[in-house]
Amino acid sequence: MASRDRWRDHHSSSAPLIGLTTYLEQAQTGVWDVPAAFLPKVYFEAVTRAGGIAVLLPPQPVDESIANRVLDGLDGLIITGGKDVDPARYGQEPHATTDVPRRDRDAWEDALLTAAIDRELPFLGICRGLQVLNVSLGGTLHQHLPDVIGSTRYNAGYGKFTENAVEVHAGTKAGELLDDAEALAVHSYHHQAIDEVAPGLTVSARSDDGTIQAVEVDSVPFGVAVQWHPEENADDLRLFAGLVEAAREYRR
Repeated sequence: MASRDRWRDHHSSSAPLIGLTTYLEQAQTGVWDVPAAFLPKVYFEAVTRAGGIAVLLPPQPVDESIANRVLDGLDGLIITGGKDVDPARYGQEPHATTDVPRRDRDAWEDALLTAAIDRELPFLGICRGLQVLNVSLGGTLHQHLPDVIGSTRYNAGYGKFTENAVEVHAGTKAGELLDDAEALAVHSYHHQAIDEVAPGLTVSARSDDGTIQAVEVDSVPFGVAVQWHPEENADDLRLFAGLVEAAREYRR
């Protein structure tokens, strides 16, 4: 028993802390119907299964000093999925299908990403996270992808994920993590995508219609973002494992 306890203590003390951003929405539980911060379990479960310790980061008032103070306590960061980025952030008027802006979350995640890149803290962007990254660095988005590709293959609606094939480019961090997959099957739920790629980003995956499916930051050791939802594939933790390992190395 003592030996097992010592192993648990050592494992816990060496596991990196991974911060995950959360939703802030009206939510119902029991008799309560209140604004609440929350995140689907599959996100932080993937982190813990990959060997990290998950810490949730709800939207809140932020400036550069607050963002840096938060990151002082973390070894890695995940910018999670959610509502559309405010089009005003990339100089556009909203499309009829674009979500009502969550400006508090936009500001929160932008500040965290900016600080993470500056200190080379490892991070992973997921779906909205990829879009936040691109906009934060000066890129733009297609506000309604069906207008561009002529189909809803990436968004069936009603909370149902669709399966799509993406090609991961060799010679990239995503390619290294995903074994340069030529036809990786992924879970999609998005109606927006990258249009103009921001300076300093390299495209590391696309689907067969040209939609950008992954990018990475050139200037940092680990700054990867994907348009799909890897947390929905419980049998493939490679992206999370890559982040956790990078976070462990950052901590050292």
